[in-house]
Amino acid sequence: MSDLPTPQDATETALFSECWDAVLSYADLCTSGALTAHQLATEAFTLGMREVRAAGTLPARGPGARAGRLPMIAELLTAVRATAAAWEADGQGHRLDPELRLWLNSEQAARYTGPPLQRPVALRGLRDLQEADASLLWLAEVEALPLPVVARRLGLDPDTVAEELDQVRSLFRGRCHRAHLDTPLDPLCRSYARLLDAVTRSPAAETPGDLSRHLATCVRCAEAAACLRLHGGGLPAALAGGVVGWGGLAYLERRRRATEVRLGTGGPPAVEGAEAREPAARARVLRNGLLAAAVLLSALALGVSMMPFGGSGDAGAAARDDRQPVADPAVPRTPARTPAASPSASAEHSASGSPSTTPSRSATKAEAARKNPGPEPQGTSSATPGGHPSRTAAPAAGCRVAYHLDSQWAVGFQATVTVTTDKALTGWQVAWNFRDGQQAGQMWDATVHQNGSRVTATAADYNRAVPAHGSLSFGFIASWQGENRPPYGFTLNGAPCAAG
Repeated sequence: MSDLPTPQDATETALFSECWDAVLSYADLCTSGALTAHQLATEAFTLGMREVRAAGTLPARGPGARAGRLPMIAELLTAVRATAAAWEADGQGHRLDPELRLWLNSEQAARYTGPPLQRPVALRGLRDLQEADASLLWLAEVEALPLPVVARRLGLDPDTVAEELDQVRSLFRGRCHRAHLDTPLDPLCRSYARLLDAVTRSPAAETPGDLSRHLATCVRCAEAAACLRLHGGGLPAALAGGVVGWGGLAYLERRRRATEVRLGTGGPPAVEGAEAREPAARARVLRNGLLAAAVLLSALALGVSMMPFGGSGDAGAAARDDRQPVADPAVPRTPARTPAASPSASAEHSASGSPSTTPSRSATKAEAARKNPGPEPQGTSSATPGGHPSRTAAPAAGCRVAYHLDSQWAVGFQATVTVTTDKALTGWQVAWNFRDGQQAGQMWDATVHQNGSRVTATAADYNRAVPAHGSLSFGFIASWQGENRPPYGFTLNGAPCAAG
């Protein structure tokens, strides 16, 4: 598997961060597993960036920007489709989704690589726009990004970006109308062309019955109608289906959900100055989340401190795993249970604020052991010939983790984490500690949260379920300085994982 190309400058680094998640999301639709999706995305991303570099152009805004190139994300998505077609032609089609394979061998797929006038109207109309205008339309309609975010990404004025988007929509409609007329149409389709243009201009216009019946049976005219009708909310689907092809609607829905997850759902609509207040809003959300987590952990700690020491330790272990990161394997750890309670442990129990009037059986046995030393009970540490106590054998881990550094450059790196679980999962969180101050940024197949050196990856909606003895996998891009040693202290849903 080839690694991602190394960014050559700050512009390409920004492009990597903006485009990789979209590429991987579509690659995941095209394949049947996370690992294969990552391989397809990596190969397609490398191919797409090679073509962009060969062309000698990067996305730019202004009247001098030339037409004829798709927006960067759309260009890379077509590279995913082309790579999947190459896999099918090379006998690797078994790695692809079965429905995609059927589509790749159909006349529909041939339209995307056939004669230009036979290609979908949306693809031709978008390519005929200035590249910067096409990027504005794609980011707002397909990627579903809020307009302040789009304006910041493209270097536009937030106060006028909405007006400019309306102008670009109208330009796109005009390009699609011209592309439809340029298409070799049969006489019936051509006879409906002017009527189709008229009824799609106004939301109040009614579609005549004969035209409605024609649109139900003619794919080309139906595609044109979707691109010409700017009202009704159908433009994003027309763009995704016409440019991406197979899986366009599923990709569109994924991108909308991803945007909702990143920016939050159910909030008030964007208002003037919202972009300037965005960092403060994020800080409030993070602060409220940490406060809620602190309250929950305090309740768990209180419950654990009130439990008898001889009782079940599952709930207490989970609470301890949530309160503090897993220790570095290189640092000796205190055994979980010893034959006698240490003074520090007694002090810690006293400081918990929940003294018990009746000593537990474990505490009574520990006190008796100090007063009447004798043979050690079974299951505790025993003296070795060297005089050092040996540790009690730890229970076998129910998961194994493999951390792979895919690529690394001057200020960043890409890595993949694969976890194999013995038990079936209906949801998962994988956490670890960084050693050298690394900061996780973009993550795919999971959502990322970092607090200090502790990083937590939470399952996406589409990969929550993992069968027993199955694997989950996700990747991320992170920054580093000075040293980039592998992380440690991996846990799955709070339980430690062994190195796999």
